[in-house]
Amino acid sequence: MKNISILGSTGSIGKSTLEVVDSLHDEFKIIGISTNRNIELLIEQCKKYKPEIAAVADESQYSILKNSIPIGTKAVCGLDGLLEVAVNDKNDLLVSAIVGAAGLIPTYEAIKNGIDIAIANKEVLVVAGAIITTLAKEKKVKLLPVDSEHNALFQCLMGQKKRWVKKLILTASGGPFLNTPKEIMAKSTIQQALAHPKWSMGKKISIDSASMMNKGLEVIEAHWLFDIEYDSIDVLIHPESIIHSMVEFVDGSCIAQMNVPDMCIPIQNALTYPERHNGGIYKSLDFCKIAKLSFSEPDRDKFVCLELAYQAGNIGHSMPAVLNAANEEAVNLFLNEKIIFDDIPKIIMAVMNEHNVIKNPDLKSLFEIDKWARIKSKEIIKK
Repeated sequence: MKNISILGSTGSIGKSTLEVVDSLHDEFKIIGISTNRNIELLIEQCKKYKPEIAAVADESQYSILKNSIPIGTKAVCGLDGLLEVAVNDKNDLLVSAIVGAAGLIPTYEAIKNGIDIAIANKEVLVVAGAIITTLAKEKKVKLLPVDSEHNALFQCLMGQKKRWVKKLILTASGGPFLNTPKEIMAKSTIQQALAHPKWSMGKKISIDSASMMNKGLEVIEAHWLFDIEYDSIDVLIHPESIIHSMVEFVDGSCIAQMNVPDMCIPIQNALTYPERHNGGIYKSLDFCKIAKLSFSEPDRDKFVCLELAYQAGNIGHSMPAVLNAANEEAVNLFLNEKIIFDDIPKIIMAVMNEHNVIKNPDLKSLFEIDKWARIKSKEIIKK
């Protein structure tokens, strides 16, 4: 039985992870869970899974958690609480599913303690890819991708040598605005931007998908996970979301990974690696019912955020951290109706243009850069 802790157990990925655990209940034991502030659901999860530790990042919710969970589960809070969940020496695997840069420190500390990571938090690698991957190699820690696209690449690359790889191809559904004219997309409502045609996700990731920043962050994540240069990482629009990614090899062969759109499938692959199990809860692909598989190039003039992510990745060093922080602030402003949708890439671009790149930043510098980019984003809005 594999001991698992989940950072972000009340989010979309966390809940899907627990579905996988339920379907393979003899394979896994949940020993740690956490939430930002969804305390009611966390308490329900504590009662069902009886973990050793439960953490709430919002310290104001601590007393509610402490007084509501079963005997035997320890309540903790804040960053220290998240760290206690992450570095528990009983962990065989940590599912890193906190959205945004907030997941960086707990994931980093878990790797330092030699704990394998099922990584669903792409921002960890966007902000600190060089630091995280170097540390993982040093500690011989596995970074097992949970995102459907990166898990697909992971599967396609099994048994392959890097020198055989010509190109990684990340697929994208195109989000809710694939066929929406740029002028109309620019003034879209929050509800329109959240209405993803294929996936059910949290608000932040849904907005990133609508702007295609999510795919841009995935390009940077793929660069670090698979050590492939950016000019060998392509994005293709694939509205059916059946092929989740592909690898083209130097001999002309192309291997694709396919399944119905269901996040439980890549999550299970990461949790059970290197084995495969019949979870019994997933639909099989019915090729006779698939009318077509279509592909097109993304419009980078329309989806400016994708272009900005490629620019930040190619510049490297501290620029991806600036991209990520500015995007998080812009998305939050949009969700709070402070800006229109079209302002998101404008804010990110303005912050990137004002940043003086710092080469090979350490973690302390990255957090200072993150703070600077968030302040700068708000200053730009005031102007």
